[in-house]
Amino acid sequence: MSPGTLARLAGRALGRNKMRSFLTTLGVVIGVAAVIAMTAIGEGAKVRVQQTFEAMGTNLLVVLSGSSATGGMQGGFGSQPTLTWDDLRSIQTELSAVKVAAAVLRASAVVQAEEQNWTTAVVGTTPDYLQIRNWGVSAGQKFGAEDVTSGTKVVLLGQTVVDKLYGPGANPVGRTVRIKMVPYQVIGVLARKGQSPMGSDYDDTAIVPVTTFQAKIQGGLGQFIPGAIFVGAVSADATGRAQQQISGLLRDRHRLGPGIEDDFSVRNLSEIASAQAQGTQVLTALLASIAAVSLLVGGIGIMNIMLVSVTERTREIGIRMAVGGKPADILAQFVAEALALSAGGGVIGVAVGVGAALLLAREFHWPTIIRVATVLVSLGFSAMVGVVFGLYPARKASRLDPIDALRFE
Repeated sequence: MSPGTLARLAGRALGRNKMRSFLTTLGVVIGVAAVIAMTAIGEGAKVRVQQTFEAMGTNLLVVLSGSSATGGMQGGFGSQPTLTWDDLRSIQTELSAVKVAAAVLRASAVVQAEEQNWTTAVVGTTPDYLQIRNWGVSAGQKFGAEDVTSGTKVVLLGQTVVDKLYGPGANPVGRTVRIKMVPYQVIGVLARKGQSPMGSDYDDTAIVPVTTFQAKIQGGLGQFIPGAIFVGAVSADATGRAQQQISGLLRDRHRLGPGIEDDFSVRNLSEIASAQAQGTQVLTALLASIAAVSLLVGGIGIMNIMLVSVTERTREIGIRMAVGGKPADILAQFVAEALALSAGGGVIGVAVGVGAALLLAREFHWPTIIRVATVLVSLGFSAMVGVVFGLYPARKASRLDPIDALRFE
């Protein structure tokens, strides 16, 4: 029997009970749609995690000072200055796994522009910090090493600060703002970064040269750094090695013997990003597995309906065999019907799944990644479900005795 004849016979048989055929294939539709939608959302979550940590910086390590202890109360890391400017220079020059490093000093201050003012986080640092954070400018230019050396009163404004002081779409480059009543020239607007994993606004900031920060905004602590050190490793694979090298270097410089706890903390944000990405991947696999159960349920539904169909059409099968129909033709016909149900459900399920994923992405502003491989695997799996679960009813039909089938009432 030719494929065209098989398809025509299968379509005619399924068309006799359109509602039953639709309800039978509904399980496959739901299963395929759920697999595609859940996988697309999971892939989008992985992209969101990657984007979030890319916004933090490239191959980023953060070195914090030690903790303090006063009256039996323990402070967190950074509460007791233990990092020195000489530590920073050693990290910059002596470690093979470190590409760049920069001190980062922070203070909250009011930024004034004409009649507007806004309280924001003012950061004192060097150009290396912007390189570590992958932070460009959307207007103007960054400050350079000469600005740090001479303590120039220049500032880079985050987009949120610009919006609050000048309004959306404004270009403040060349204008003057005051920080703690000291005038600064705006030389650039930082590119938009968005939110951190904790929900804080990266763009709500103003960045000045570290020497200007110490002289005009917040005095220093002599040889100690009143802030953190941001470190960029030479590559993503080198972040672990850089972390070990920094720890070893600081322990030697701070003369910490064996058994003595570190008086600093090195945080590897790449490890955090990797852990979150793996967690998202596991969640995606779990959601897809749960959705795949619907496909199996749909397959069982197909087998059940095909068994009912064999019982209902026993006399028809006997007539076909009596006029020369071969068991292989009967087998092929019922397998074709099961395949048509599952494959048709798969195609509809793909459309529903893609639509649901796009709708969720638009509703919740969530990135959605629909991969062609996922669609093809879902279609292939749905077709396989039809063949596997349709094979038993088809074999039962092909093995009927023609005389008994003709006598069936």
